[in-house]
Amino acid sequence: MRYDEPLFRPPSEAESFILQATLGCSWNACTYCAMYRDKTFRIRPLEAILADISEAGLRFAGEVRHVFVADGDPLVMGPDLWEPVLRALAGAFPRLRRVGTYATARNLLEKTPGELKRLRDLGLSLLYLGPESGDDATLRRIAKGATAAEHIEAARKAREAGMDLSLIFLLGAGGTERSEAHARASGRLATAMDPRFLSTLTLTVVPGTPQAALEARGAFSLPDVRGLLSELRWFVEEARPTGAIFRSNHASNYLPIGGRLPRDRDAILAAIDAALQGRVLLRPEWARGL
Repeated sequence: MRYDEPLFRPPSEAESFILQATLGCSWNACTYCAMYRDKTFRIRPLEAILADISEAGLRFAGEVRHVFVADGDPLVMGPDLWEPVLRALAGAFPRLRRVGTYATARNLLEKTPGELKRLRDLGLSLLYLGPESGDDATLRRIAKGATAAEHIEAARKAREAGMDLSLIFLLGAGGTERSEAHARASGRLATAMDPRFLSTLTLTVVPGTPQAALEARGAFSLPDVRGLLSELRWFVEEARPTGAIFRSNHASNYLPIGGRLPRDRDAILAAIDAALQGRVLLRPEWARGL
């Protein structure tokens, strides 16, 4: 395949065929994110995308069940591009069961309900969104590009189209100043967006990002380990989705944990409490990463 590095995908797409339909991120303004800062956003020519699908189909037709469409937010593409791509994927991979992609609230709000339903009917079934926070003050500070209310409306449109949502929230995004407000509002936003999959990651301040510049001049400070565990607890206390698979096992997190919410809330809270009391070994710094 002709990949333009760096290439990113969610951990759950490790066994998927990665189709790079866009390069970079159409927003690319989030203060903490370094993933696409060296790329200028563009949509690849449809002919090139279809050629990659054809090549992969010839090599892996019987093996591919999941496809992840990269880069940062390919849902920004219009239906005129998505429809032939989804049709080609269905034709190339007879055992295809799921097509997923990164999306933003802005992408979803720009699509009509009919457009989203059409894409779902053609196979686009899973959207990965990173609200990162449910606290509007934090959302403004990290330049997310959408409010909590806009994320709720975007999620409603996706669910009504029949799409599953996988949401990511970022422990530490509010800094020490808004730690509890950020964590609790994030849990409430997770409730309102009602995803099928829900995860928390921990903010890493990456050199060269606006977040690193804020930290350097004392305008941002990340909570310590205990503070981050407290945020995780506040988040789980507030998060009441209808029924979501919850994971906090990303390499950035100090406490790998998971379960189903709301079913396993008490057990998850007990495990966090054990960690806060020093009765559980945390992931060491050398083992953490992006």
